[in-house]
Amino acid sequence: MLMKVRRFRIITLLADIVILAVSFLIMAATKPSGLKGYIPTHGIFFAGLGVIWLTVSLINGKMHRGKIINFKSMINRVIGSNLVAIAITTLLMYALRQDAFSRTIVLGTAIVATIIELVIGTLYVSYKKATVQDYENYRDYKAARKKTEEELVKKVNGNGNGNGNGGKHVTASMVNPRVLASIEKEAGAEMARAILEISGTRLNERTAVLSTTTVFNISSLPNEKYDYIINLRRINDIERLNDFLDEVNSKLDNKGQFLCCVETKDQRKARILKKYPPVFNYIYYSIDFIYKRIFPKLKVTNAIYKYLTHGANKVLSRAEALGRLSRAGFMISQESFVGNHLCIEGVKVGDPIPMNGTNYGPLIALQRIGRNGELIKVYKLRTMHPYSEFIQDYVYKQHDLQQGGKFNDDFRITSWGGVARKVWLDEFPMFINFFKGNMKLVGVRPLSKHYFELYNEKLRDRRIKYKPGLVPPFYADMPSDLEEIQESEMRYLDSYDRSPLLTDVRYLAKSSWNILFKKARSN
Repeated sequence: MLMKVRRFRIITLLADIVILAVSFLIMAATKPSGLKGYIPTHGIFFAGLGVIWLTVSLINGKMHRGKIINFKSMINRVIGSNLVAIAITTLLMYALRQDAFSRTIVLGTAIVATIIELVIGTLYVSYKKATVQDYENYRDYKAARKKTEEELVKKVNGNGNGNGNGGKHVTASMVNPRVLASIEKEAGAEMARAILEISGTRLNERTAVLSTTTVFNISSLPNEKYDYIINLRRINDIERLNDFLDEVNSKLDNKGQFLCCVETKDQRKARILKKYPPVFNYIYYSIDFIYKRIFPKLKVTNAIYKYLTHGANKVLSRAEALGRLSRAGFMISQESFVGNHLCIEGVKVGDPIPMNGTNYGPLIALQRIGRNGELIKVYKLRTMHPYSEFIQDYVYKQHDLQQGGKFNDDFRITSWGGVARKVWLDEFPMFINFFKGNMKLVGVRPLSKHYFELYNEKLRDRRIKYKPGLVPPFYADMPSDLEEIQESEMRYLDSYDRSPLLTDVRYLAKSSWNILFKKARSN
């Protein structure tokens, strides 16, 4: 089996080199100067692209026989690897000011190579499906796949399993009839039953039921304070969502509860694909993706998007919905899928956290513990959904840590973010910190306040005496849990105290070996 895997990698490696070379020659031949004009001037570019292309392909599993098991995995591996490779190449060309290379040649080579790989990959998968499938590899793939939202919510507390009623079934006679009648009138019997299971006997006379998208209707509630507020309109349609949630917070007593509903981005995608016929449904979804998810993030198109939509029917991920509630001073107590929506219940535990001009562009600055315990801004490419930073504690409590010290089932990470983390593209901007002088090349990992508090006090006191590093001891020692991570860092600091330069050289060499040849990964 091992020999087959190695043979597969060698064959695909050679094939990738040939495909890339052919693609380069095709693009060069289409230019007026022809092959003679572009091969001498673009030879260095092709060599650099080839090294990056093959390295990313190996790391992302494009050349791994066990990971190419169906059309979806093949397409994901090919497109994901090639996008990352061309992104790295483009960044390097920009950083090195290599403006002499033709952008047509650069992009064209990547596009043609991707098309050829997809065609060959389709033929390969078709061939494999016509023969016996490697069931063991497929089983491993299924076990390692990303869990669906339904599976994650069920794992957290299920549909109504965490209602705080001692496991007793709640009947309509046990709650305030006015509240139940209001819910049934506005949202129907199914929603009323679902909310009954979630909220139970807490639906008392100090409960307000609304179906609104405006801050004014929250402010105009007759009572000064409430125990429970329910809004039956999905939060996707609320234009000033943060202001809306802040106003809800002000209307609740401490420990008061708020229940709202959202159509998550995954639910939206499933609805669109189910609504329209095959092929056309993916065309429609692609247009919807650009209009609803890309337009709002670009300064040029954001104003047009707001003018046309007035903030209604926005796309929200589950992570963003939970994060916005947490930012507004709520602790998430329950999640339940009801029909085509996710209902979220939050408990007021404090005042809203001011955003202070926070934006969610591609480059982010994360507050991390630096030398002498000072907070420093660590720069990274964004790999998580907006507002994810507000639910780190929630993710930790619900899913704990996986092997390697990262969070289990971290649904905050975007699809693009998962690919970027595998090839460390997200950590490239940390070189800004290196040149600013608040980080060094090798050193302990810069930690968030929450993660820092998980360390034992002795290590916390010691690690803040040093600058954090771009390459942490983790990649040299490959620890499997938080305890082993702390032991790894302590060994590094002991060695660093004895011989700083030799320690960093040794750890850098060992980390590089593990990353390149032992599949050390950043999740």
